[in-house]
Amino acid sequence: MTRVDTPVIGADANAPRAAGKRDVWLVFWIVPAFYTLFGIIFFALARVMPPPRPDVTTSQIADFFVDHATTIQIGFGALILIIAGAGIANGIVVFHMLRMSTGSVMAYAYMGGMAVGALPGCLLVACAFLVATFRADRDPGLLALLYDLGLLSYVGSLGCFAVAYFAFAVAILYDRNEIFPKWLAYVTVWQIVTEVMAVPVFVSKAGPFAWNGSISFWMGTVVFGIWLSCVIMFLKKATERQPHDEAPVP
Repeated sequence: MTRVDTPVIGADANAPRAAGKRDVWLVFWIVPAFYTLFGIIFFALARVMPPPRPDVTTSQIADFFVDHATTIQIGFGALILIIAGAGIANGIVVFHMLRMSTGSVMAYAYMGGMAVGALPGCLLVACAFLVATFRADRDPGLLALLYDLGLLSYVGSLGCFAVAYFAFAVAILYDRNEIFPKWLAYVTVWQIVTEVMAVPVFVSKAGPFAWNGSISFWMGTVVFGIWLSCVIMFLKKATERQPHDEAPVP
């Protein structure tokens, strides 16, 4: 005899089934792993955190690339391999933003801003420094150009991230599903402030507004560290609170 399943009254046969959370947890744990490797690369290997000084001579810039050529090549070579981790980190934020009551517009704005920002804010400095260390006999004037291009791009990538942070903050404030706490939106606003405060790096070669200055760089780095720690913590909480039977995000 053939078994006939009795349809459940009130159930939508076309409704998507719950996907579980194993994939969400997998993506979540990639986030702290990626940022740990990111910190090791930028602090210990590539020597751009803290950034080297902008008020140096062409010969000093050439000496910088000669002295740190090996670690720059190892560090930024590794970054090229793992940079997709940034996309994964942004992806899980967007996933939980799509679970908010605010709809999808802000989630896509966040995703677009972060995706565009990764190019000047991360990849360009890596490519510039790798090119600078590729040939030891390169003209010192060209090395200075690559040095300035990489570091101005890295510290001075402003608008892309400011838009992403704005979308994230607005989504949190208007969300009624309480995916993230409201105060995280105000921490995110400080991220926008630090982006604005970094504008003078394009004209300042020394002082607090230079690319290695206390305001343009260090204040932004401290605020970003606090913000990122909060985001990772609340991504974990949001994943824990997500119902196992919740339908996949459309």
